[in-house]
Amino acid sequence: MGSLQKEELQSGGRNSHGRVVSVAGTPPAGGVISDSKRFDGEEEYHVQRKPGWRNFLSYVGPGFLVSLAYLDPGNLETDLQAGANHGYELLWVVLIGLIFALIIQSLAANLGVSTGKHLSELCKAEYPTLVRYCLWLLAEVAVIAADIPEVIGTAFALNILFHIPVWVGVLCTGCSTLLLIGLQRYGVRKLELLIATLVFVMAACFFGELSYVKPPAAAVMKGMFVPKLKGQGATGDAIALLGALVMPHNLFLHSALVLSRKIPNSVRGINDACRYFLIESGFALFVAFLINVAIISVSAAVCLADDLSDVNADICQDLTLNSASFLLKNVLGKSSSTVYAIALLASGQSSTITGTYAGQFIMQGFLDLKMRKWLRNLVTRCIAITPSLIVSIVGGSHAAGRLIIIASMILSFELPFALIPLLKFSSTSTKMGPHKNSIYIIVISWILGLGIIGINIYYLSTAFVDWIIHNSLPKIGNVFIGIVVFPLMAIYIISVIYLMFRKDKVVTFVEPAKFDPVTQTQMEGGHLSTSGRVEMQQVPFREDLADIPLPQ
Repeated sequence: MGSLQKEELQSGGRNSHGRVVSVAGTPPAGGVISDSKRFDGEEEYHVQRKPGWRNFLSYVGPGFLVSLAYLDPGNLETDLQAGANHGYELLWVVLIGLIFALIIQSLAANLGVSTGKHLSELCKAEYPTLVRYCLWLLAEVAVIAADIPEVIGTAFALNILFHIPVWVGVLCTGCSTLLLIGLQRYGVRKLELLIATLVFVMAACFFGELSYVKPPAAAVMKGMFVPKLKGQGATGDAIALLGALVMPHNLFLHSALVLSRKIPNSVRGINDACRYFLIESGFALFVAFLINVAIISVSAAVCLADDLSDVNADICQDLTLNSASFLLKNVLGKSSSTVYAIALLASGQSSTITGTYAGQFIMQGFLDLKMRKWLRNLVTRCIAITPSLIVSIVGGSHAAGRLIIIASMILSFELPFALIPLLKFSSTSTKMGPHKNSIYIIVISWILGLGIIGINIYYLSTAFVDWIIHNSLPKIGNVFIGIVVFPLMAIYIISVIYLMFRKDKVVTFVEPAKFDPVTQTQMEGGHLSTSGRVEMQQVPFREDLADIPLPQ
């Protein structure tokens, strides 16, 4: 007998969506429709489907919007410093990071498609109140940490273009929020297309520079496929790279964005949607991978060149977003700084878009609370401006550049608190039913996830112990710092272990109930019309996500 699963989602005190998932069962009984005439491929039931490429295009949007976050100022800063400080040795981190990003982004998309809920809503349903609020606060901190590179990157761009102090540029980023919201009135998709175009212009410049400096292919391939962490600060830079590539708030974002799509009400429709989202994310992240490799390779080739001038050597010793435009002089000449600054400005705004949407979904999912996009953007920006402003006033552009690295490291340490719930929810039948991960995906994703978590814990503990041993503070000061920090480290480790080994108790996948086999057959194939043809019926998409500005 066939089966049906329907789950009502309460959002904001009302029913906002019911995801209907049909699971193929045994052939219908009673001779109504024979096994040879099921939807699975007999020509008696012609499904009115779009051609493959048109069907795929109707799903395009979420993956590319999420992938913009992989080209934000945080990525640029960590890429530049990785190349300048370690040559090609950290390219393997980019490769593993983006492979892992593809896996977990596809898992996030599958979770949303299969359950009709995004990740923060499932966390709210599963975890106790205290844990839920802690996860919400950590997710909000991740959004703010992701916004700090955007603030500083925009300030650097304004500094290059108009020669204003960095701290003044930081204050101006608050106004850029209102400007961005104002431009959205002319069409958000046009704005996002403009931003993406400018970002890819900068990418094209780095590719052009790559063809000019001609990095040694053997060194690039060795750095990409031979893991190595040598030299001072290599582990910290590798963690910053991972934090900039695999961002926790993107998991909440992607699982929600896919709910803005109308997905056919059948097993095949859900499977097709998951496959299309995987293809889209794979293509978008492959482009992001090439761009990140080009930036690291250009930075390494220029800064490790034998004929490097003394002035450029000094810049490479302290390479930041504010001083990186000289890397493009071979391609752009005197206009390199202007083109670079405009593209950097666009790169920063891409983080604004993704961060605003992610924050909105996180707040709505955990708290059943929604804010206007401009207000949400303004609140996040004001919080992110505070540390950026203090650091840029006290330490100047160098300290602001280091703050980007610190923000990326914070994102890496935050990752387990979004990653572990995602891996557990997507791998269990209590949440996904028949659409849960295969054993191969479960093993691969957990190995990579535990590897990143282990590196974070190792670096967190060893770096702090090393600092305690070698700092110049009085012994009494070290004692007090240890009393505060070591319990926090223990809480971090215990929290990760709790999320890993806590058994999921809330069943959001409802066991199918028996019903009329005619209904089952019609549902498997769509809706049987009076003309005898099967018309694909769309699952009602989320009303609370219907205003997401993605192409339909």
